[in-house]
Amino acid sequence: MTSKSFRPSPKASLPFKVANKEKRQKLHIERKKAQDSIRRDERFRRRRDEDKDPRLRENRLKQNIPLTLERKRVWDTVDRDTGDFLGVSVDIERLKRQKLEEARQADDEDNELDGVDGDKDSMIDAGSDSDGEEEIGSTKRSRTRSATERATSPTQSTASTNLDLTPEVLAARFPTLFATENRPIPKILITTSLNSNLHHEAQLLTTLFPHSVYIPRSAHRYSHKFSVREICSFASNRSYTAVMVLKEDQKKPTGLTFVHLPHGPTFHFSLSNWVEGKKLPGHGKPTEHTPELILNNFRTPLGLLTAHLFRAMFPPQPELQGRQVVTLHNQRDYIFLRRHRYVFREKRPTEKNVIGHDGKEVKGVEGIRAGLQELGPRFTMKLRRVDKGIQRASGQEWEWKGSMEKQRSKFQL
Repeated sequence: MTSKSFRPSPKASLPFKVANKEKRQKLHIERKKAQDSIRRDERFRRRRDEDKDPRLRENRLKQNIPLTLERKRVWDTVDRDTGDFLGVSVDIERLKRQKLEEARQADDEDNELDGVDGDKDSMIDAGSDSDGEEEIGSTKRSRTRSATERATSPTQSTASTNLDLTPEVLAARFPTLFATENRPIPKILITTSLNSNLHHEAQLLTTLFPHSVYIPRSAHRYSHKFSVREICSFASNRSYTAVMVLKEDQKKPTGLTFVHLPHGPTFHFSLSNWVEGKKLPGHGKPTEHTPELILNNFRTPLGLLTAHLFRAMFPPQPELQGRQVVTLHNQRDYIFLRRHRYVFREKRPTEKNVIGHDGKEVKGVEGIRAGLQELGPRFTMKLRRVDKGIQRASGQEWEWKGSMEKQRSKFQL
């Protein structure tokens, strides 16, 4: 038996086990209180030290980065710019940066060779310095990080997609999708699968994509059931730039197919988590203004191809007076679509300043805050297949397989 004056230690386990259940529960609660008290004292002590020396807080925040799957992301190591292959998981931005560094090093070597014709004495003096530089360069090369470490950063999941980094071979393979000049104003035909009940959802998509129209797909027993290829031929003859087919299962949207006219490619997405705008708390009513487009975290060749598809669905010049923005955020190969209306207002006294990705306050916007109101609809997509032309018979550029997710730290987009 333990005495009444016993005080449990703050360790993880007691040195003995009490037979009485109620007393065992009481000891466990006292031990948890002791642990919480120790953690609280440690937290307040750390705060006092960091208030005296702010550098301690900066060092702690730099090291206190959660190890997520994005931080563990694995990339395929390539020696040159082979990013035009859709099945290769490489960071295009890293490849471009690597090529620029190699070109800069080659220019530096040429400049050094041009300076060899100087005085012998100066050459001797320069030789001693160059030896030191070579030693420093060799130590730097010995610490070269892997492809995954170079391409992964803690804030990379919020990085905007740079569409100027598209490989030339990939742009040559899809010239109509990667056109930079004289881009036509998108005109989209939206329809559904046969015997579909998603007429209301298809009408909502017409409010999301500008210059789009919904045409119901007939399924009457005496009527001709048009195939997707026939619908694309009909739309191409009437100056449409894309066809969207909304698929359903048990009266819920489960898939979305984009056909880039006139000859493809075709993108097949699975669709989940559909929520229309009126079911969102605090939602707003969308207007007919052309929204701005934000594409986040499309980094591989396949990701850039997908980003260019979505770019072709929206006019190049948004109407800023509408203050509407459509965001397509890629994370772990899932594409989250959201539509918001934003407003800029003055910062309240109780609010903090805007913090950037580096954890520091953004200069120039100290007295400004941005408010968001979601308009809807919202849904999540995942790319399943990319066809060369229209439909599966044209051949596949890329297709999702179950074995691709065997390694959880490797992503395709």
